Amino acid sequence: MIQIRAEHHRDVAAREHLLDACLGPNRRARTSERLREGRLPARGLAFAATRAGILVGTLRLWHVLAGVGRPALLLGPLAVDPALQGQGLGRVLMQAGLGRAEALGHGAVLLVGDAPYYARFGFSDDRAAGLTLPGPFDRARFLGLELRAGALRGAEGLVQATGMPAPADAALPDAAGGRRRAA
Repeated sequence: MIQIRAEHHRDVAAREHLLDACLGPNRRARTSERLREGRLPARGLAFAATRAGILVGTLRLWHVLAGVGRPALLLGPLAVDPALQGQGLGRVLMQAGLGRAEALGHGAVLLVGDAPYYARFGFSDDRAAGLTLPGPFDRARFLGLELRAGALRGAEGLVQATGMPAPADAALPDAAGGRRRAA
């Protein structure tokens, strides 16, 4: 049986291994990673899926500004153990994450991902059309979802990281995949 729960600090090593297995060695070079780098995920919005105590899925959401003065969340990464892909665990994690974000009062979620997959949750490229990211990205994969009607209406400009920085003594993955101390 698979359990969806809040991510724990002890999940870090297993999560990093799972993300490497699912997203490949260049995952830290992606533009969306620049928005997560050195920051903590939004409180209450980091999820772990476990089976028999083993991490088999992960989803995190992060505070960002969608243009000037417009709070939103950045979703990602979403990853499911390759042996379990296609069985609906990604959908369950997405529903848990979006449901919790809405319950906490968040109005909008952005992500960079496969449009046909994320469309089933209500994401579309037109919601993010006026926004840009701080680096290269595929416009057709930059998607938005309004959890509250109008939350992204008229949003323009650069998406910027906000939220809590990681503690100075926290070990974070660096761009090369090793570990470093937060600055």
